[in-house]
Amino acid sequence: MSNYRRILEPGAQYFFTVNLHNRQQDLLIRHADLFKNIYVNINKRHPFKTIAICILPDHLHCIWQMPAGDNDYHKRWRLIKSAFTRALKKTGHNNKIWQNRYWEQQLRDERDLNNHIDYIHGNPIKHGYVTDLQDWP
Repeated sequence: MSNYRRILEPGAQYFFTVNLHNRQQDLLIRHADLFKNIYVNINKRHPFKTIAICILPDHLHCIWQMPAGDNDYHKRWRLIKSAFTRALKKTGHNNKIWQNRYWEQQLRDERDLNNHIDYIHGNPIKHGYVTDLQDWP
């Protein structure tokens, strides 16, 4: 039994890590346009502000600012993940796409926000995809 509890504060800023089930796959960059279209579409229907995002082959990191009076980031991730899964199944990909969970952290203050933005932007270098951040699309 897990003691993990999600923090749900309307209007807060959250840092997320969302992983593919198979960390050896590159589905997020191989199908980057598809993922982006789904992400944008869900954002139009269920608004949130993306402060920073980095999509890597097997996982992504992002920071969202939730709207005032709204704390339902869980619904947004469920919609994004399920839409991407359905779209990939149409291409013949029938394996499990996502890890069941994702990780979130509510950001405490401006310093915490800036540290997480730096972490997100440095991720392609950290994982060895590029040596110069300008080279990561």
